[in-house]
Amino acid sequence: MSSMFDEAEQDPKLTVEEFAHLEEPLRIRLLNEQYRHLNLKDRALVIVVAGIDGAGKGATINLLNEWLDPRHVRTLAFGEPSREEKTYPPQRRFWLSLPPKGSVGIMFGAGYMPLIREITKKKTNADKIESMISEIRKFEDTLIANDVQIIKLWFHLSRYAQRTRTEQLSANASTAWQVGKNDHKVYKHFERLRQAGQRVIESTDAAHSPWVIVPSADDNLRIIRTAQAVLNAFTQRSINVPFSHDPAATPKLARVRHRLEKLDYSVSLSKEVYEQELLQWQNRLANAVRDKSFNKKSLVLVFEGQDAAGKGGAIRRVTHALDARQYRTASISAPRPFELDRPYLWRFWRNVPRRGRIAIFDRSWYGRVLVERVEGYAKRTAWRRAYQEINEFEKKLMHHGAIVLKFWLAVTSEEQLQRFKAREHSPFKKFKITPEDWRNRRQWPAYVQAAEEMFAKTDTAEAPWHVLSANDKRHARLEVIKRITQALENVG
Repeated sequence: MSSMFDEAEQDPKLTVEEFAHLEEPLRIRLLNEQYRHLNLKDRALVIVVAGIDGAGKGATINLLNEWLDPRHVRTLAFGEPSREEKTYPPQRRFWLSLPPKGSVGIMFGAGYMPLIREITKKKTNADKIESMISEIRKFEDTLIANDVQIIKLWFHLSRYAQRTRTEQLSANASTAWQVGKNDHKVYKHFERLRQAGQRVIESTDAAHSPWVIVPSADDNLRIIRTAQAVLNAFTQRSINVPFSHDPAATPKLARVRHRLEKLDYSVSLSKEVYEQELLQWQNRLANAVRDKSFNKKSLVLVFEGQDAAGKGGAIRRVTHALDARQYRTASISAPRPFELDRPYLWRFWRNVPRRGRIAIFDRSWYGRVLVERVEGYAKRTAWRRAYQEINEFEKKLMHHGAIVLKFWLAVTSEEQLQRFKAREHSPFKKFKITPEDWRNRRQWPAYVQAAEEMFAKTDTAEAPWHVLSANDKRHARLEVIKRITQALENVG
């Protein structure tokens, strides 16, 4: 029965003369294409490295770094997550490792090692394997749609060649360091590892993120095939594919129409009632976040709404109940150049909290489907795709124990106008009003439409939108702190 590994297991070789004939022109082309890639800066290139232990992956990548300009290449090995990394969602370390446009990231294992370990177990969990495969495919689809090119190299050789190479390296004091303890186990478990590799490749190979099998018994052939695969990636002109919406991957939507229009904007609180209840709820919140059970959770607070709706004031009332060492506030504005060089969600992954901590977002990832949509900063395909990307992002946070609470503070157009005018005449608030605020106000209907569609597509049972009337600031502030406290107490 033929196999995708047949050629590699025949252990083909290159003669010294053949290698010498191929090496120099290949190195020149590879370096030229790397500089072209760097100058175009239209995409990042991620090279995933996996395969049979003892097949020479490390030595090959070291040499590839010599052939390329290493200043624009970052090589990372993903082993078991550290103690610190385990306190964050597992996907975070992969997101933070993504290279900027124009650069190359070489990732040993990436998210594939846990999958390979699961497949090679004596007693496997079929549902878990399918779930892991699905997560990898969705992750790679998201990266591709956000201008990250992916090629995956599987280094393979025959069982006999792997054992021979391992023994030769181990016998030489100058090369013994290249041999790990897993390399010696491959011979015994080779057939199981081979079948696992075939399952992984068949399940995750795609035209836009292909696997390339690299014959690895011969050092010369291994580096030539690796360099040729990277060269082909550099010279590929187009990588984007239509983003496929997967209904099964999206949580059930709580579709609500015209929520802003139906709000009761007349609701209000007296100052006396507000101050009395605020203190009580702040005390309850303080106790909830200091409870030992919260160390197994994290809290993500998202604040969106019309300009001058009082987001900053609401956030300050929340933080008055928190230990400054326990939370971080991220005020999201227009992305900076180094953030534009990465996929859209990259800068938000940087700010997600670890367990026992709180992240407060004053504006958030919803900017893609709000300001970027309305002002034309994002292409239609990008902001329409973002709903699914956002739902998946929030789902990953919640799977790791995060409580995600999303607040929309709403004011009427008339109330906003009064607040704008008051800011212009206040020496303490003049800095809060800008020409951009007035320009956004002229787009009021478009922002309302964008917000309503956002509620419909991202208001999920697990992370619903809390849409609050903020014409009366005291009412909005108290509602925010009450709902945060109740959410924490309900899961405590």
